[in-house]
Amino acid sequence: MIKLKKILYPTDFSESSLEALKYAVSFARDYKARLVLMHVVNEQIFSEGLNLPRVTAPEALEKEMASEAERRLKAIIPADERSGLDWEMVILHGMPFLEIVRYAKDKEIDLIVIGTHGRSGLEHVIFGSTAERVVRKAPCPVLSVQPAQRKFVIP
Repeated sequence: MIKLKKILYPTDFSESSLEALKYAVSFARDYKARLVLMHVVNEQIFSEGLNLPRVTAPEALEKEMASEAERRLKAIIPADERSGLDWEMVILHGMPFLEIVRYAKDKEIDLIVIGTHGRSGLEHVIFGSTAERVVRKAPCPVLSVQPAQRKFVIP
């Protein structure tokens, strides 16, 4: 029997991550598990995926990004859907996939539910995929959820 006590839902607030939220909430309810809503403020946002020297966001911008993330996380689950749901918020700073994997290991997360953008071609080569890296490195199972309107294209 599968036991889920802690479910991690990392989000970048994109459409695909909001689609994944439906699954995370459903699993948390079904298994009576604690749901951890996470956002990672990407301090290297100006150079990630590009072969350039790392540029760290100015401290004021980083604080503003964290504050906005906190506001959005508080509102991500509608008030009428929070009843009976055991949840908490976590805001971290760093490279998203590294912080997600590190947190999952340190906190003994049982399942990660993450949205995937479904990038392809040059965009995928340049930016990679946080979800793909999490799937490869996570210490627990990962459910990656694609956007609902995504069309299948034969590679």
